[in-house]
Amino acid sequence: MTFTIRPLDPLKDAELLHGWVTHPKAVFWMMQDARLQDVERAYLEIAADEHHDAFLGLHDGEPVFLMERYDPARRELAGLYEAEPGDVGMHFLVAPTDTPVHGFTRAVITAVLRYLFEDPAVRRIVVEPDVRNTAVHALNEAVGFVAEREIDKPEKKALLSFCTRERFEKAVAA
Repeated sequence: MTFTIRPLDPLKDAELLHGWVTHPKAVFWMMQDARLQDVERAYLEIAADEHHDAFLGLHDGEPVFLMERYDPARRELAGLYEAEPGDVGMHFLVAPTDTPVHGFTRAVITAVLRYLFEDPAVRRIVVEPDVRNTAVHALNEAVGFVAEREIDKPEKKALLSFCTRERFEKAVAA
């Protein structure tokens, strides 16, 4: 499966994103009650932040996932773990669909990690999903993430996990 990734346009893409982040499947995104303006504001703030970026992933020209990249030493995880040079934080959300395709979400996370590891400065990808999100924990493990420990964030109890380039390459080669 081939994906293209482009920078998110907070105003043009807000309506699309609103449908995704308020969908029951996106409960762990914690925007269930967001209004369109809330989504616009959140992504305008990300666009203005030098340590946080948002992207849309497309398949055959259609938007199918959201990806965020951030500096975990300055956003999200600042002060919650021992950051290392080359760490990059990541969030991703696959668009809800009435016709799921087997292996699609795994293909998305694989494309996201490939995209992030294209930057030679990236040594390790850091994620902090909700501890209750067992589906994403299994997916993360399948692409090379290793869970380190649970951490308390203001909005959730999270499972701090890391994926090195070597673990990713080994996982996707298997």
